[in-house]
Amino acid sequence: MKKKQQQQQHGGAGGCPDTRPPAAAAAAGGGPGPGGGWRRRRPLSLLPFLSLRDYGFCMAALLLFCLGSLFYQLNGGPPHFLLDLRRYLGNSTYLDDHGPPPQKVLPFPSQVVYNRVGKCGSRTVVLLLRILSEKHGFNLVTSDIHNKTRLTKSEQMELIKNISTAEQPYLFTRHVHFLNFSRFGGDQPVYINIIRDPVNRFLSNYFFRRFGDWRGEQNHMIRTPSMRQEERYLDINVCILENYPECSNPRLFYIIPYFCGQHPRCREPGEWALERAKLNVNENFLLVGILEELEDVLLLLERFLPHYFKDVLSIYKNPEHRKLGNLTVTVKKTVPSPEAIQILYQRMRYEYEFYYYVKEQFHLLKRKFGLKSHIRKPRPRPEFFIPSPLETEEPIDDEEEDDEKWLEDIYKSGGKEVLLSPFHTLGTDTASGA
Repeated sequence: MKKKQQQQQHGGAGGCPDTRPPAAAAAAGGGPGPGGGWRRRRPLSLLPFLSLRDYGFCMAALLLFCLGSLFYQLNGGPPHFLLDLRRYLGNSTYLDDHGPPPQKVLPFPSQVVYNRVGKCGSRTVVLLLRILSEKHGFNLVTSDIHNKTRLTKSEQMELIKNISTAEQPYLFTRHVHFLNFSRFGGDQPVYINIIRDPVNRFLSNYFFRRFGDWRGEQNHMIRTPSMRQEERYLDINVCILENYPECSNPRLFYIIPYFCGQHPRCREPGEWALERAKLNVNENFLLVGILEELEDVLLLLERFLPHYFKDVLSIYKNPEHRKLGNLTVTVKKTVPSPEAIQILYQRMRYEYEFYYYVKEQFHLLKRKFGLKSHIRKPRPRPEFFIPSPLETEEPIDDEEEDDEKWLEDIYKSGGKEVLLSPFHTLGTDTASGA
């Protein structure tokens, strides 16, 4: 009995004496504390408030989270067990409680296409758009291809893809016949355009191709070196009366294809192309203006698309613009004889039907906004008869002027500061009927 008591006093369960100091032994739970009581031994841990079991549970949860994230990224979605867990817990999400994050507010519409018709004031409008894009911060998208209006199916798809991926809000401009974006799965943009009296447009283009405008005849001859001298100085009356290809159909059937589209029948003068062009004007064009009333066109554009055209009319009417108003006027223009004019009317019957239809729609729109026309009394409509088909060669696309090259020439000539100023722009070939 004495022997057992001696062994307990030495603290050795196996007979080994405890050589630690009393304080250390008490802290380890093997002996009495300062108060004389006994304490339970605490396990070692990295965090004083967690046990080893709690720490292991946290690490297991972290491992499951990492594996779930890995599965989510590898499979393109969340793991099935997380989806099952969500269905079990309910469909409430962060967005349900807090709403979606704020998005960039885009103006409407934020996709605009100006498929500009050649010799209908397009250079003036493009110059204004360059100034307005700097001022209002929209994306002005142009093309390196300027004279190809008819596209193959693959070219249409490629162009539509390039336009649709542009940063919004954008305004795309190019000489190109109407493109149906929805046919290729894209979002249909808003179209705008401007046309003019068909005979005036033809005459402006005829003399411009030969003699240019403010840059001078010699400069334009350098730009059209392939034109033979007899062609360059061909009398307009001879061209019309003797039925030269440039002065007959289908070359005269020019405006309607810009609104009809890319279908091959859109290039054939007739009722089918005319009616399809009217339909597209009604369904896809926000505004088709008349060049003879350009100021009203700009005013309506400013009202319909203020995020693009705000202050456009004040820029256009600025005195600096009036000083440079003759820069785009076609030179050496002559008026054909009355007989030649009548023949042009007959050959451009469908062009005039479309022109007067658009003009009536434009005036109706002006009346809705309380605008009055301040132009001279229009001449009466010509009496048409359907001419017999004229066997001529297919139209070519070299009629459209290389607008971007023309703009670059102005920049290089020292006009950059004027163009970039929000209160300066250049003249037009429209107001003077160029």
